[in-house]
Amino acid sequence: MIVSGDKLICIIGNPFFEEGSIYTVGDVVTKDLFEIKIGLDEYWYAKKCNERICVHFNSNETAINDAWFQQVK
Repeated sequence: MIVSGDKLICIIGNPFFEEGSIYTVGDVVTKDLFEIKIGLDEYWYAKKCNERICVHFNSNETAINDAWFQQVK
């Protein structure tokens, strides 16, 4: 289960998340939806999809791949 303060490593990056970088979980909204801190006061919403964690980018204007993460144990 993801809790605030957990560390995540980006395993598949995109222009917003660098592969290999470590990110910190912010507030947990539900057991499957939580924030990933990317700046001082900047967060993106992430969700747990099966055993992986994803920040989904859904844009009709640009093609941006989803970013994928694993929890650092």
